Amino acid sequence: MVKEIICTNISKTYIGDGVTTHAVKNIHLSFKKGEFTSIIGPSGSGKSTLLSLIGTLDKPSEGQILYDDKDIMKQSKRKIADFRFEKIGFIFQQFHLLPTLTALENVLTPLFGRKVNYSKQKRAKEVLEQVGLINKLNALPSQLSGGQQQRVAIARAIVHKPSWLLADEPTGNLDTETGDKIFSLLKQLNEEEGCSVLYVTHDSTLAHKANRIISMQDGIILEDKEGVAL
Repeated sequence: MVKEIICTNISKTYIGDGVTTHAVKNIHLSFKKGEFTSIIGPSGSGKSTLLSLIGTLDKPSEGQILYDDKDIMKQSKRKIADFRFEKIGFIFQQFHLLPTLTALENVLTPLFGRKVNYSKQKRAKEVLEQVGLINKLNALPSQLSGGQQQRVAIARAIVHKPSWLLADEPTGNLDTETGDKIFSLLKQLNEEEGCSVLYVTHDSTLAHKANRIISMQDGIILEDKEGVAL
């Protein structure tokens, strides 16, 4: 279990076609186990890049990210992948469900090729029940609404019991009412399962319901404050 993530002087620079883009610049942040943190800002502010760095999907150009004092990114690709599987769950704006697989099979995909000490089928059914879709086990994505597809994606993200859940605009493709339900589900996972949540959004109404709000613009942190935690 990772109890703390510390970002020290994090910068990420992309160079392409002779153009240098500073996605994030000199970021200093720490996150503690159990927090529900929203990261808000306009498009291009660096929110998604920061989430990718924290989630070990990308490496910073400068600085380091420590997970309980360990620099995971200095390890081999296999060990980084193992760490990501064991500790981190991802939810994206696009559901990324495989169209030919059922809801149950989609939830099982992170466990393919993995040795675990529990029944994969039982665990997948448990998380589908947790997100309210136990009656949709055999439904294909095309047979599900947008909100239901996102709930399948959440079930897939938590099937391996991660201690950190990273959500990148998870309600961006949903209507307001459905988005509120998805947000409430993530809050429930945070409060009942103790799963830490980093929630990237441009929706200020949802952002201000978090315990903590980080505002970004042009790759830098503008503000880091407490939310209302509704």
